[in-house]
Amino acid sequence: MEIDAYSSIMEDRPNILLITTDQQHWNTLGVDNPEIHTPTLDRLAREGMVFERAYCPNPTCTPTRASILTGQWPSQHGAYSLGTKLMEDRPNINGVWHEQGYRTGLVGKAHFQPIKSTEEYSSLEAYPILQDLEFWKKYEGPFYGFDDFELARNHTDEAQVGQHYALWMEEKGFTDWRDCFRTPTGTQQAQRHRWNIPEKFHYNTWIAERTNHYLKQYRDSEQPFFLWSSFFDPHPSYLVPEPWDTMYDPEKLSIPHRRSGEHIDGSPFHRMSEDPNPDQEAYGIHGKWMHGVRSHCHDETEQMKDIAVYYGMVSCVDKHIGRILDQLKALGLEDNTLVVFTSDHGHYFGQHGLTAKGPFHYEDGVKVPMIVRWPGHVEAGARTTALQSLVDLPVTMLQLAGVEVPRFMSGVDQSSVWVGKCEAIRHHTLVENNHEPGMTELRTYIDDRYKVTVYRAFDCGELYDLKEDPNELHNRWNDPAFSQVKMRLLQSFIQAEMAKDILPMPRIAPA
Repeated sequence: MEIDAYSSIMEDRPNILLITTDQQHWNTLGVDNPEIHTPTLDRLAREGMVFERAYCPNPTCTPTRASILTGQWPSQHGAYSLGTKLMEDRPNINGVWHEQGYRTGLVGKAHFQPIKSTEEYSSLEAYPILQDLEFWKKYEGPFYGFDDFELARNHTDEAQVGQHYALWMEEKGFTDWRDCFRTPTGTQQAQRHRWNIPEKFHYNTWIAERTNHYLKQYRDSEQPFFLWSSFFDPHPSYLVPEPWDTMYDPEKLSIPHRRSGEHIDGSPFHRMSEDPNPDQEAYGIHGKWMHGVRSHCHDETEQMKDIAVYYGMVSCVDKHIGRILDQLKALGLEDNTLVVFTSDHGHYFGQHGLTAKGPFHYEDGVKVPMIVRWPGHVEAGARTTALQSLVDLPVTMLQLAGVEVPRFMSGVDQSSVWVGKCEAIRHHTLVENNHEPGMTELRTYIDDRYKVTVYRAFDCGELYDLKEDPNELHNRWNDPAFSQVKMRLLQSFIQAEMAKDILPMPRIAPA
């Protein structure tokens, strides 16, 4: 396509900048939580719309990230859990962008593939290719339709460091970077709280620098773009370079606690989380590699320090998101760029006695922060309680670019909500979780007031009245007073599952 054709597209359609964090609790924005300092995201909130009820389609990384790329639910695109792969033959948003003359890029965390590779299911994010830097110097794709991509895999000092991030560190002259990471053989112990890597070589710095590189490249070539800037933090382990590790005083932070007896009517996963030394089989739980199926008991002093460092990780990310937004403005791209900020799923740092993540669908784990800014189109300083799902992002971004949404996507078009023409589109959303098929398998239906969760392997369930019990302390699944509500919700749940069906073509004949 000729340059003037690109210029014409740019006049009519926005660029798209998607910024995501990893495992960020919904209430870690300074605009709502005075205990945390996030000046960049607070500014974005003042300049755009804050979504108070945005949900992930799955409370783990791979499924949700694949949904953001495909516009499909995890049960549809097939990357249903950590340790699975989004198959390369699945259609995704990049093919549609290319048809419209957009250039596409991804910098940071992908996690569309597992850390283990097999002959049947190869993975670019697996050993040994993960750390074959000669391979990454030359590799130009394909990678899920992205024209430009620079990848890494590790969280904090994990041994999975490599790919483009390691190349960048070496190009910066940081030849001793291996001293800051655990090795695959475990010869370096995991660090706690203060990461020994200088901030100038931290992956936040790398992501912001390389994102800004592509922003300038796209501006100079007059190409409209879809660019995904994908940060790794504040995903545990709780580890951040100085001075961010001491930015918050643990003694001055609110510490969430479990309510006594809270999980008596919960699933075996919930009851097991309260046991300091659980026997998995004794709880009727059979299987392996089930993320978060364990004891969640923790030392309160250590928990307080973890929260302080987690907040420091959020604030550090916020600084580097600020670098990206400043570059967007300096390049003259701010007014015609739709900026979407969110996280792939939530996080527990003591809520309900839980830590990190697992087969639990409390708001802390499934609700995410979300802000959208598009000057002149999205009202500045607006807030909404309209239900959002991250599976809706590609559908909505395409609609706002004036692009007809392909039939392979099953997300909902939220564009009229984003630009203030409609109060709400969704009247329910869903959350899937299928970590170990047949065992760690649960699904949740959420509407304007209620939340109901069912388990495949167990007869128990959860029902919460989010209006009267926003902290989800009282499970009404077995409460006779809620029997009619439960019956209605379960019927609505089944209907919502049926409505998810992808119909790849319209019906064009009676037979």
